Amino acid sequence: MTPPLPSAGVGPAAARPRTTAPPPHPHHGGLRRSACRVLLANRAGTSTVPSRELYPHQWSWDSAFIAIGLRHLSPVRAQQELETLLSAQWGDGRVPHIVFNPAVPLDAYFPSPDFWRSSSAGTAAGAPRAVETSGVVQPPVHALAAWLVHRADPHASARRAFLARVYPRLAAWHRYLAEHRDLGGGGLAASVHPWEPGMDNSPCWDGPLARIEPADPASFRRADLAHGSAGDRPTDLDYGRYVRLAAEYREHGYRDAAAAHPFAVEDPGFNALLIASDYALARIAEELHGDAALHRGRAASRTEALVQRLWSPRTGQFHCRDLRAGAASGGDGHGGALLPERSAAGLLPLVAPGLPRPLVETLLSTAEGDHFGLGTRVRLLPSYDLRGAGFDRNRYWRGPAWFNVNWLLERGLREHGEHTRAEVLRAEVLHAAAASGFAEYLDPYTGQGHGARDFSWTAALALDLLERGAETAAAAGDASAEGTAPGPGVAASAPVPAPSPVPPSEKGP
Repeated sequence: MTPPLPSAGVGPAAARPRTTAPPPHPHHGGLRRSACRVLLANRAGTSTVPSRELYPHQWSWDSAFIAIGLRHLSPVRAQQELETLLSAQWGDGRVPHIVFNPAVPLDAYFPSPDFWRSSSAGTAAGAPRAVETSGVVQPPVHALAAWLVHRADPHASARRAFLARVYPRLAAWHRYLAEHRDLGGGGLAASVHPWEPGMDNSPCWDGPLARIEPADPASFRRADLAHGSAGDRPTDLDYGRYVRLAAEYREHGYRDAAAAHPFAVEDPGFNALLIASDYALARIAEELHGDAALHRGRAASRTEALVQRLWSPRTGQFHCRDLRAGAASGGDGHGGALLPERSAAGLLPLVAPGLPRPLVETLLSTAEGDHFGLGTRVRLLPSYDLRGAGFDRNRYWRGPAWFNVNWLLERGLREHGEHTRAEVLRAEVLHAAAASGFAEYLDPYTGQGHGARDFSWTAALALDLLERGAETAAAAGDASAEGTAPGPGVAASAPVPAPSPVPPSEKGP
């Protein structure tokens, strides 16, 4: 069993992609203040809710992104955000995707704690007794977040022994994914529920979910429809399948070896974040004088597995692998079959530092091509293929643009030296955050906000991109003072832009 954390101390397809940032926007100071306001308003004790009404508990990868932004407001609060989440870690190492606040009424969110019953049903898997959680997980971005939070104020981090306290938990989390979730036997982590890769309602899941008998609609009540439009949310049929999968996992005590896992998918975004966090975990280990080579070795082997198992030369991107697909789906010797749908998750391996350069160049071409239209048809990367049969510009994860996805893409661009592209995307994300009132997600064509407003990770990541722009400008200023030019593709300033309008012919269906 993982021991509790010690108490903390104080606290158009033919168009050319845009390659230069639009003119400056004068209100970036106000945007920073607004982002801070959102994060403070959504604070709930030592953690932050994504949205007061729609998501009133702590979510796993939300808190990682929130901590990344909070580090610019208060490094100690950012540390506490991650510590609070990790204090609910299970004995087998998993980090649950929801940590429930007992003060919130049960009917405020479904599935609620009395559905998951983690403290009783999850006993064999080491679920904590003192707090209720869900039984599934979300993408493992936490080690990357912890490293960035540490770097924001290394002295405060050292004073609170932040890295020393979270490192064993982060290592256990990665070990769980390696030992319990390599269901395909090829070195990648599998997701056993559509909620786990983070892109809950992606059209990628339509095929695998078609095999799942939905739960009786009378057996649950959807709280999400009380706070959002039904046209933006998953359908009742899909939600019934989500409930069925979660209930069956619960009935097996959340033990991966005991459960049949009728839904088992290797997702490229999930595994790319695991690789990026492997490298971050190596840096944390170095800081603590530990074994960094172990984590770098795992990152390298996972990168190789990612390319071997999920890359498609034909489409120029990564695809999800359905491990339960039958032989009729067309096997390729790796078990199961690649799903044909094109998702933004297939571009997120750009965040992996060791991705081969030819694949990086192909992914950039794919992002700017007909299927995603970044910089030509749309200003932010959509979550799904603009030309795909399942595309829906409004419905949750079936086409809208999400701020965390675009933040990850911006980071991946910089990781591979694409500073000009990254600067343009940074500017577009900031403009969209301000114009939408920090919306949960956007219509990729018009930029209209959907879902919750004052959404925490939107505010947090906008804050991070603002600070990144200030750092870029400072670096350029230093270079100028020394009589040298900024590096290739690095802007001499980093304004928040007001982008030029999308031509009427490009406004989509």
